[in-house]
Amino acid sequence: MTIRERSEELEYQNLAPYATHSKESLGRDLPEEPCPVRTCFQRDTDRIIHSKAFRRLKHKTQVFISPEGDHYRTRLTHTLEVSQIARTIVRALRLNEDLTEAICMGHDLGHTPFGHAGERELTALTDGRFTHNRQSVRVVERIEKNGMGLNLTREVRDGILHHSGGGSAATLEGKIVQIADRIAYINHDIDDACRAGLLSVDAVPKTLGETYSERINTLVTDLIYASDGKPEIHMTGAVHDAMMDLRSFMFQNVYRIPSALHEEEKVRRMIRQMFIYYSENPDAMPNEFRETAYSEGIEAAVCDYIAGMTDRYAVTVYSELFIPTSWDH
Repeated sequence: MTIRERSEELEYQNLAPYATHSKESLGRDLPEEPCPVRTCFQRDTDRIIHSKAFRRLKHKTQVFISPEGDHYRTRLTHTLEVSQIARTIVRALRLNEDLTEAICMGHDLGHTPFGHAGERELTALTDGRFTHNRQSVRVVERIEKNGMGLNLTREVRDGILHHSGGGSAATLEGKIVQIADRIAYINHDIDDACRAGLLSVDAVPKTLGETYSERINTLVTDLIYASDGKPEIHMTGAVHDAMMDLRSFMFQNVYRIPSALHEEEKVRRMIRQMFIYYSENPDAMPNEFRETAYSEGIEAAVCDYIAGMTDRYAVTVYSELFIPTSWDH
């Protein structure tokens, strides 16, 4: 018996009967020889963490556009917070922690620069065809490894696809990632907004707790006890309603305030101008995106290029395209 096989057998002993078991995975599109040490889901996590798209997350904005200071969240720190919250939940419910971690690590790989402002503009420019969750799947299936993709298991790709944007994941682990993503961003966005001076700590509703950690503890604990021993994932009605009220509070007081909308319009203008330019000049993109333009269409290639940019690279490219510089004599 290999180490992997031993781990698979331990899952049957330790996990709930309705958990996703590694040995019963639906597999990969391209069959591979199993790893003698790692389960299929552990292997997926390793592939994601070692990808170029994952490394770029550290230079992509979470909410605040080009924030000043070292303590604001990025896509990378958000990903790690989602993973920690989700793993706490699945461990308590005796679900598959390896599958959960893989979904968490890959869920935002396709996010645009400048957070949801960038996504909103690409979505508008493509008549709704671009969403960051679909792009995240495209990253792992089509873009990474020079167009070969990471060949992840179907369960991981399904969880990445359904972590946002409606619909529901096929596994309980995927459903937990969807909720953990919301728990993470609502609470860390409050923390960042208070740090930025956009919110007073005293103004934040106290229904779920007085502090950042108390709110997360309330949400996570409620979800665990409401779901324990059941083949379904849910919160109690009162706590779920309080979380959604807190989300509405953030939209009213942070996400959609005039100063935020003003900065968002700058971002959307940048994305729009680059999208139009590269749509008209696809040969100006790097070679791999030119190849995509010829094989899959210009729109797909331009979305791949722009969505893959970090914030600072997007600013650099935009400046080179549209900001005049002095002539060399």
